[in-house]
Amino acid sequence: MRLSFLFLLSLLSISLVAGEEKQQTAKISEAFGHLIGKNIDTIGVDFDIELVVKGLRDASDGKSSPLSETECVEAIASAQETAFKEKAANNLIQAEVFLKGNAKQKNIVVLEKGKLQYKIDKKGKGNEVEESSSPMIRYVGKYLDGSIFGESKQDEIISLDETIQGFQKGLLGMKEGEKRTLFIHPEYGYGAQGFLPPNSLLTFEIEIVKANASKEEESDSLILESDAETKTSSDLDSRYLR
Repeated sequence: MRLSFLFLLSLLSISLVAGEEKQQTAKISEAFGHLIGKNIDTIGVDFDIELVVKGLRDASDGKSSPLSETECVEAIASAQETAFKEKAANNLIQAEVFLKGNAKQKNIVVLEKGKLQYKIDKKGKGNEVEESSSPMIRYVGKYLDGSIFGESKQDEIISLDETIQGFQKGLLGMKEGEKRTLFIHPEYGYGAQGFLPPNSLLTFEIEIVKANASKEEESDSLILESDAETKTSSDLDSRYLR
């Protein structure tokens, strides 16, 4: 009787372990599907998810693919190029329509018609940013829909001759303590190049901490960025200014 009880207990333990392993496998399988789904979104092609799932099953069953690996890669590249061009064209239209309407809004200053505008959110005083300046700033960068794509984690020093044209022209004349919102046409931003969506209209909320930072202050800024965590966040955000 005792042996029968121990045998049943062993079977129960094995069953529980098998059940836990099955649950874990199920979780991993579903999580892996999420990873695939997120990566699909970054490719920039409008995939048919049902057919993607069918392809996974067919590949697992050893069935043939409708395209070779080379043909598939070439087809994806072609689809990406088409989608990129369409997005660039649509974004450019949206940018120009926005700037045309925004120019009519109260308190909007047009620096260059259809290219660069700004509004003053807070007046400053003291020294002004000049063409040869390396101002110390704080900023928040936004897309046309208001979503944020980058912001400073600490005060940052930039050289106007090394940044985008919208900054070169838009920061001139700003006084220390001044806050200004810039509205930048793609031509004065990143155009269809870089890591942002092509031909995006960019909005930058800028605050001038110092109109022209000294070499010593620039060195101090670099020392602060030497910390690994700070440097990572700073590097990611500073790229939006160049």
